[in-house]
Amino acid sequence: MLYGKKLKFGDTVGLIAPSGAVRTPGAIERAVAETERMGFKVKLGESCGARYGYLSGSDEIRARDVNTMFLDDEVDAIICLRGGYGTMRILDQLDYGAIAAHPKIFVGFSDITAMHIAMLQRCNLVTFHGPMAASNWSDKPLDDFSRTSMYRALMHAEPVGELLNPPEYSKATVNPGQAEGQLVGGNLTLIAASLGTPWELDTTDRIIFIEDIGERTYCLDRMLTQMRLAGMFDRCAGVVFGDFADCPIEYPEFGCTLEEIINDVVKPCGKPIFTGLRCGHCSPKLTLPFGVRCRMDADNCTLTVLESAVTE
Repeated sequence: MLYGKKLKFGDTVGLIAPSGAVRTPGAIERAVAETERMGFKVKLGESCGARYGYLSGSDEIRARDVNTMFLDDEVDAIICLRGGYGTMRILDQLDYGAIAAHPKIFVGFSDITAMHIAMLQRCNLVTFHGPMAASNWSDKPLDDFSRTSMYRALMHAEPVGELLNPPEYSKATVNPGQAEGQLVGGNLTLIAASLGTPWELDTTDRIIFIEDIGERTYCLDRMLTQMRLAGMFDRCAGVVFGDFADCPIEYPEFGCTLEEIINDVVKPCGKPIFTGLRCGHCSPKLTLPFGVRCRMDADNCTLTVLESAVTE
């Protein structure tokens, strides 16, 4: 595995927008100011202020921004502004050789999932499913729990240890058991969209983390079923479900709940499974290191990071 160097106060953070356009006036400027207030220097990518329909600039601009930030020796870590849609369009334009030769901390979630998968499988790069500058700290400072979790993952060269929810958020066992493996995954929509492409997520002997937002439960059913039919749950070591914000039942008198769908579609694989990890499109949220070895205990609903995700 390849690791970025741990982040330190005073380091330079490169902000990029490889996905959807930032639509809120002043959000980029506020994100920069808050990142600086948090103790970091900022270098803005060309994509941040660009616009091409619903995208932050053309595919060429967004891909070039990613490649440039990894090659830039002044940039110590890369954090995405927001998700939305667009990263799948640039996967075949990223310079994976350059990324592997210049490993750095790379942070984002939601649509950024496609890049997490690609960088792990093409470069063996550890990346981070964590807060984004415009999405999570442009309107107000990042909450204490989320900031502490992010700093713990990015700024300390020792294993993060157990990933604990805030005490008010409970978890639930679906299948009991324990498992160890590399942590992979992210947004369900992007995981499902990777199937049949050269960037299809390899779940073999890995712990899959899954979250999503704004999807009707029948859509969640369809995507989880697609993963099941592709053998992703049969090959994995275990499954952890995160937050599913704003995922309503289409027809309450006829529909299925997410719990019922998980029991019908995922539980029969027999692997350890638990739900309720506080990570995804939610606040507060945990930062997860993808590509490092973790241990899950579904009996007690715990996920523990066993390896460091950054170097000194």
